[in-house]
Amino acid sequence: MRADAGIVISASHNPFQDNGIKIFSRDGYKISDELETQIESLVDGEHIDDIRPTAHEVGKASRIDDAIGRYIVFCKNTFPDELTIEGLNVVLDCSHGATYKVAPIVFRELGADVTTLSAKPDGKNINLDCGSQHTEELSSTVRETGANVGLAFDGDGDRLIAVDERGIEITGDHILAICARHMKENGGLPGDLIVCTPMSNFGLQVALKEMGVKHLEAPVGDRNVLAVMSETGAVLGGEQSGHIIFANHHSTGDGIVSALQLVAIMRQSGKTLSELADVMTLSPQRLISVPVMKKPPIEDIPGLDDAVEEARKELRSKGRVLVRYSGTEQICRVMVEGPAEDITERLAGSLVDIIRDSIGA
Repeated sequence: MRADAGIVISASHNPFQDNGIKIFSRDGYKISDELETQIESLVDGEHIDDIRPTAHEVGKASRIDDAIGRYIVFCKNTFPDELTIEGLNVVLDCSHGATYKVAPIVFRELGADVTTLSAKPDGKNINLDCGSQHTEELSSTVRETGANVGLAFDGDGDRLIAVDERGIEITGDHILAICARHMKENGGLPGDLIVCTPMSNFGLQVALKEMGVKHLEAPVGDRNVLAVMSETGAVLGGEQSGHIIFANHHSTGDGIVSALQLVAIMRQSGKTLSELADVMTLSPQRLISVPVMKKPPIEDIPGLDDAVEEARKELRSKGRVLVRYSGTEQICRVMVEGPAEDITERLAGSLVDIIRDSIGA
């Protein structure tokens, strides 16, 4: 549309009361931290009153009546022309969010038999016990209907979490590994390189190494992943949460596009999703979200740095420790991976206790 900017009002994968704003630049990429800070200063300060247009200088609003049709065509064009998904039994969980109308249309027009869940948004039920954060109903429906695959989106439609034909959840790391192997085998992975984040499971690193694919770690956040992809020429990147970016198709994460790429690989390989997911084995991981009253620098929490260092010494090369604040919620995330469940549980618990004692809500 040759617009100067795009604005999204969204709670992302969170409850509706957490609504925030995403702003995209005229080239279709999320704006920088620096520009966000400038906009926040305008909102919080009084200078905006001096530059706000009034009277005849105010613009007008108009509706793009064929927006959905344009987007459906865009999504379908990311699916290989020579393929069809006729006869594929698909369950879609639309999280009462942005994909509720488009996703079922896209998959039906490509030939799939579609069962739709959580596609009746009322303004308040977005992400409520459904979607990529809550796949319980999706899993049971896949088993009950004998579906080939279940696909769960989040509220704003940029994440994908899949469920295989047995009803078992497939993480974003699995999807990355599946796509990386397929793209490498078909010459579609420049430099045999992908981009992930420190939140990715250790098992992904092992799987990538075995298939001869290099990986770079970007700071947590899809915008950071995309920045590293742009710098290095990587065309595939993403997060464990299911936020996958296919730079050959889009300038941001798109759950429907990700779902189509995954289904295309199922069709091209002739394999079930469970067979494809065998490409990697998850390392034991414990992820705990700790509600906090404030967010001081992690290194300023008394005793936490020393405890993290001790945990890393114990794990050595067989695991990882990561402590970070959520970018959207008032919580601190503690992630520990290790060789066994009891070890990860013990180490994660000790770090959580320190955080709760210092800044816990």
